[in-house]
Amino acid sequence: MDERDWLIIHILYEKKNITKTGQALFISQPALTARLRQIEENLGTKLVYRSGKGIHFTPQGEYLAKCSTEMLGRMREIKDHLVNMHEDVQGTLRIAASHYMTKYKLPRLLKLFKTSYPRIEFKVTTTWSKEVLNLVNNHDVHLGFIRGDYPWPAEKQLLFEEPMCIASTDPIEISELPRLPMISYRSEEFAQLLIDNWWRENFALPPLISMEVDRVDTCKDMVLNGHGFAIMPSLIVNDTDAIHKTVITDKNNTPLLRRTWLIYQKDLLDINAVKAFVKFLEPIDFYTL
Repeated sequence: MDERDWLIIHILYEKKNITKTGQALFISQPALTARLRQIEENLGTKLVYRSGKGIHFTPQGEYLAKCSTEMLGRMREIKDHLVNMHEDVQGTLRIAASHYMTKYKLPRLLKLFKTSYPRIEFKVTTTWSKEVLNLVNNHDVHLGFIRGDYPWPAEKQLLFEEPMCIASTDPIEISELPRLPMISYRSEEFAQLLIDNWWRENFALPPLISMEVDRVDTCKDMVLNGHGFAIMPSLIVNDTDAIHKTVITDKNNTPLLRRTWLIYQKDLLDINAVKAFVKFLEPIDFYTL
């Protein structure tokens, strides 16, 4: 079996669907089915079978699917090592980042890095911070950008921090918030916990939720059009003069801060590209990026 075969098994095990697997790998359904049959013939065992509910793996297929994760990881390590044997900074950096980082900071950051190291390519995965932790921990990516103070036992570098604020079209008194329409949005676990704890410390009544949206960008647009107030990281709205910002503080009058971190495994610094990227970040001013 070659790397492509292991990838077929790995993705098929995730998707449990021939059509979706073919789409993910840009392989036609007949070609994928034929290749699966060839793999089974070469191994002398049945790996999958179909039912009305989709694809199912035999015990042998289950074992092979588990092996595929290890094999693909090992192949990535070998490729990284071979590329690293060159003195130049080159190869593909695998990065996982939160949605905020991917939208607001990462495009410019990667452009600047590639200007300095033109032989570098990037593979970026955008997901929630909690999943970024898993990807970095499992060595599926080289580096991760997370939002929030998640526990992380390996290398961790603070990139920037921003106060949480009340965003509204007009100035409002904090004491009035429970009686005003609030727009909520899906956010990272620690961000929501930060907001919930602050609210409970200041009010006996729950917020009057008038809208629930999927993203903070959508929430910002709703605030901008006068549909209510929201509590969000200040950098989201700093570029919008039409939105009034009121920084919220704890009982000690200390601003509530949302932090963004770079995380990685120390042993990956042996890879030239990873080492160069980490060093490249040290003088970067993320507030103006």
